[in-house]
Amino acid sequence: DVQLVESGGGLVQPGGSLRLSCTASGFTISSICCMSWYRQAPGKERELVSFINSDSNTYYADSVRGRFTISKDNAKNTLYLQMNSLKFEDTAVYYCAPPGMRVGYCSGSWCYARSSAHDYSYRGQGTQVTASS
Repeated sequence: DVQLVESGGGLVQPGGSLRLSCTASGFTISSICCMSWYRQAPGKERELVSFINSDSNTYYADSVRGRFTISKDNAKNTLYLQMNSLKFEDTAVYYCAPPGMRVGYCSGSWCYARSSAHDYSYRGQGTQVTASS
């Protein structure tokens, strides 16, 4: 069975840092061409935060560009999101997902299309990130 487990969230002061992890089972992250992070704040729609594709091209939402970094460790079958300079408005539950669940190669534009359409059948339970003083 496909499973995604996020961890690493917590309470941090504005300006602080956290590193989120998303460990996959039932499939290998290295074989899937597109992996994404999403977040959902209370009362708001889920939004795309970042993705990485098979060429290791990355995308970041305007609100996080320059502060967040997505990466993956194929040996650990884990996707990461390094979050620096956290702001109050980053407070949300963060999820990872494999949009499209395509094996092999896909372009950045394909990954963007699938990610922004929230085209995924699997996602983790999420990890809460709270930036507050």
